Amino acid sequence: MIRKIIKIDESKCDGCGLCAEACHEGAIGMVDGKAKLLREDYCDGLGDCLPACPQNAISFEEREAPEYNEQAVLAAKAAKGRTAHACPGSMMKRMERTNSAEISVSGPVSQLSQWPVQIKLVPVNAPYFDGANLLVAADCTAYAFGDFHNRFIKNRITLIGCPKLDEGDYTEKLTEIIKNNDVKSLTIVRMEVPCCGALERAAVNALKNSGKFIPWQVYTITTDGRIKE
Repeated sequence: MIRKIIKIDESKCDGCGLCAEACHEGAIGMVDGKAKLLREDYCDGLGDCLPACPQNAISFEEREAPEYNEQAVLAAKAAKGRTAHACPGSMMKRMERTNSAEISVSGPVSQLSQWPVQIKLVPVNAPYFDGANLLVAADCTAYAFGDFHNRFIKNRITLIGCPKLDEGDYTEKLTEIIKNNDVKSLTIVRMEVPCCGALERAAVNALKNSGKFIPWQVYTITTDGRIKE
């Protein structure tokens, strides 16, 4: 039958996964870092995924496609033991923080101001990048350095990654983030171990590739939790 169905432009897709979260039917999934229409018969043509895409990579088209199969969608949800496709762990949000650094009864106050924090998950045009002081940090640094929140995360937008464990290079995505947003400064925090050099190189090369001239600085954390001089 001829009906309205979504179309994904993979050349525009940055792999943020927000469309897959917005698709309650489970028609969209992530394959090799790109959004894919996995099941045409799961797409109801209502377009909940369209406004979720920060890259405008999703549109409607009318073409030959299987009829929307609501029963199959409900059966798939039941089989997975859930009623929605969304993954709360990568849903974008901004947290407002006060300037106070007091200690609460439950312990130190978090200074994290946005979610997600993984380089692989953040949309390149997330609104919190506008006017941001950007922190690019290795995963292990927050565990090694005791006062990481107040020393580095406070008043910054935080991105983390591990070049040894993550697949691929961060340079291209970090370049797009810096180039396409009004980033005010760049702070790089890495561990002293050699593999962490790849994170520093990616961030520095991204700044160079962006063509922008903004203040930047690199901090190296030792394995015993000190800032290396």
